[in-house]
Amino acid sequence: MQNIEVYQKSFIKYLKDFAVDKEPINLYEPINYILKLGGKRLRPVLTLMSAEVFGEEAERAMNAALSVEVFHNFSLIHDDIMDDAPLRRGQQTVHEKWDLNTGILSGDAMLILAYQLFENYEPNTFQALAKLFSKTALEVCEGQQYDIDFETRNDVTIPEYLKMIEYKTAVLVGAAMKMGAIVAKASKDDQKAIYDFGRYLGIAFQLQDDYLDAFGNPETFGKQVGGDILENKKTYLYLKTIELGSNQEKDSLLEKMSNDSISNDDKVASVKVLFNNSGASEATQNAVKDYTEKAFSVLETLNISEDKKQLLRLFGEQLMNRRV
Repeated sequence: MQNIEVYQKSFIKYLKDFAVDKEPINLYEPINYILKLGGKRLRPVLTLMSAEVFGEEAERAMNAALSVEVFHNFSLIHDDIMDDAPLRRGQQTVHEKWDLNTGILSGDAMLILAYQLFENYEPNTFQALAKLFSKTALEVCEGQQYDIDFETRNDVTIPEYLKMIEYKTAVLVGAAMKMGAIVAKASKDDQKAIYDFGRYLGIAFQLQDDYLDAFGNPETFGKQVGGDILENKKTYLYLKTIELGSNQEKDSLLEKMSNDSISNDDKVASVKVLFNNSGASEATQNAVKDYTEKAFSVLETLNISEDKKQLLRLFGEQLMNRRV
C-alpha cells in the first residue's frame, strides 16, 4: 500500500485524462469545471487503497474510483442548487457560473457517466459494482431528503440525525471501499467488512465536521466557522445540547437560534458557550471516538495481513485527528 498523497496524484492524473471535451460544450464544460475544482479526493483514494489491501493493483480500480468521484460531484451540483449556494471550494457553483438549467442537466449527465465507467469491467464485476452503486445513490438521495425535512422540524432525534448522516455521507465512503474490494475479487465477508469500516469512519468524519464547524480553526478549516449555527442547523452539537442541557440552557439555545436581531459573531459565540457548558461538545468528541473505534473493531475481522490493518488504522486516525 502507498501513502495517501501517491494515490491522490495518480488519481488526479487519471481524472485529467477523463476530461469530457465534446459537444455540446454547454453540457460538458460544467462537468469538467466541477471535477477540476479540487477537494481532498478522499472517496476515490479509498477505492484505490481498498483494491490494494485485497491484493489488486490500484490501477485496476481507477474506473471505479472515478465513478465514485463523478457521482460525488454530481450530488454537489444538485446540493448547491437546492441550497442556493453561491460558492463551492471558494469558486462559483455551477448554477451560478452558468444557470439553473445547466446545473440540473450537467448533473444528470454526470450520474449517467458514473454508471458508464463500470462498463470497463468484466460482466460479474460490472454487475456487482452497478448493484452497489444503485443502492448507495438512492440512499444518498434519501439522506438529502431527511436533511431537508429536518430544517422544518423541531422534534429531530439523535438516532434520526445519525441515520441522516449515514445515508447522506457515510454510505458513499463505505461503498467507495467496497468497490475496491469488488474489483480485487475479495470474499463477500471481506467486502461487507470493508464497507462497514468505511461506513463507520464516514459517520465519525461527519460528526467531526459538525464539531469543527463550531470549534475549528478558521484558517485551516476552509469554511466559515459557525456556519451551521448561523444557518440554524440541527447538528449533533445542537441535539446533544437539547438532550443534556438544563432547562435554562435549552431555552437559551432555542432563543439564540431563532433570534435574527443579534450579530453573527455574538450568536456564534453565545451558542458555542452553550455547547460547551451543556457537555454537548465533549459528547460529540466522544461520539467521533466511538465510531472510529467501531471502524477499527471491524478491521480485526478482515482477512488481510497485520501491516495492512495497521495502515488502515493509521488512515482512520489521521482522518479523526484532522483540523480541516
